[in-house]
Amino acid sequence: DNWAFLYAQRLALKQELPLHVCFCLVPKFLEATIRHYRFMLRGLQEVAEECAELNISFHLLLGYAKDVLPTFVTEHGVGGLVTDFSPLRLPRQWVEDIRERLPEDVPFAQVDAHNIVPCWLASPKQEYSARTIRGKIHAQLPEFLTEFPPVVRHPHPPSCPAEPIAWEACYSSLQVDHTVKEVEWATPGTAAGMAVLKSFIAERLKSFSSHRNDPNKAALSNLSPWLHFGQVSTQRAILEVQKHRRSYKDSVDVFVEEAAVVRRELAENFCYYNENYDSVQGAYDWAQTTLKVHAKDKRPYLYSLQELEQGTTHDPLWNAAQLQMVQEGKMHGFLRMYWAKKILEWTRSPEEALQFAIYLNDRYELDGRDPNGYLTPVSLCPAGCLWSICGIHDQGWAERPIFGKIRYMNYAGCKRKFDVEQFERRYAPTR
Repeated sequence: DNWAFLYAQRLALKQELPLHVCFCLVPKFLEATIRHYRFMLRGLQEVAEECAELNISFHLLLGYAKDVLPTFVTEHGVGGLVTDFSPLRLPRQWVEDIRERLPEDVPFAQVDAHNIVPCWLASPKQEYSARTIRGKIHAQLPEFLTEFPPVVRHPHPPSCPAEPIAWEACYSSLQVDHTVKEVEWATPGTAAGMAVLKSFIAERLKSFSSHRNDPNKAALSNLSPWLHFGQVSTQRAILEVQKHRRSYKDSVDVFVEEAAVVRRELAENFCYYNENYDSVQGAYDWAQTTLKVHAKDKRPYLYSLQELEQGTTHDPLWNAAQLQMVQEGKMHGFLRMYWAKKILEWTRSPEEALQFAIYLNDRYELDGRDPNGYLTPVSLCPAGCLWSICGIHDQGWAERPIFGKIRYMNYAGCKRKFDVEQFERRYAPTR
């Protein structure tokens, strides 16, 4: 279920050439820890096994693509290169680095297998809101939201087999924090991810539209780790969920709108067209102005990064949400908004708030370091840090201290929506 893979095989079949799959394992990536790397590598083991069954060589190259991939291309006489797409700064730089170092006679193509409608086709500019991109996305869905053709067993074997991968030895090449442990609830790999999708459709889809904002209800898809690491395709998730539209119309429509298409692709659009997607400078002028006007407002509490990370604030709901994220690698979508907005309220400046929120999100969330983490405040995706703190894709609200015109959330509002004390008890810190 990967259009870049499918396109690469199509080219190889047309030229009657072998097909190689390479993954360049970088020693570190933003705030990723061993929790994230183990999830990714265990999923890649499954990919390697599937490639072997398809007569396709899988190579795990240790190092940055610019340092290891051009050499691989030359040594293996590679005739063409196909890569996937990410709108984030570092992956885009990797693509540029490779473009500069490839032999001139080796064509290099990029396929957006990350989105349903390719990011650069969905819109040629940064969109203001879901309202402005929704029509553009839906107009192109009939063309792009289609069933995948199969990857076939490749008829042209490589002249020499891929070297065996010493998977455990790969970990010694990493320069990441090993103190953030793996989580037990999420088993890496496509097979496990598809099982989660199947259970969502069978058990939780019926209540998704009505209970997705209640952290005490089992209503979410829980698919975000597998979607983030590419182990389950967003397009596959939508295709499977849409088969049940007759039974659960509202839930299917909300899933497509919030979780999988419009909001998700809006986040990709924002990161692709706004180079300041992870800073206050990326916010709209009205938001930057209101945050600046209120930057010196007296804060009711001031917490250090360490106090936030340990979940030792005065607010038991916030602490419970933080501890859920630390322990499980996932925070409920509704609480991710509350969590980020309180960081704005309890830190010295909007800049510090955004820095802390992105750091914690990327360090602990299995689906961190994702375009949605910087933006989208929806149930499937990471906390929309710029939505929550900087009002991106939102509107100005009644002015108040600290927040200015940024949308406000408080403890009392959460109590009106769900049983706050039940959630707090579930994640009460152990003494």
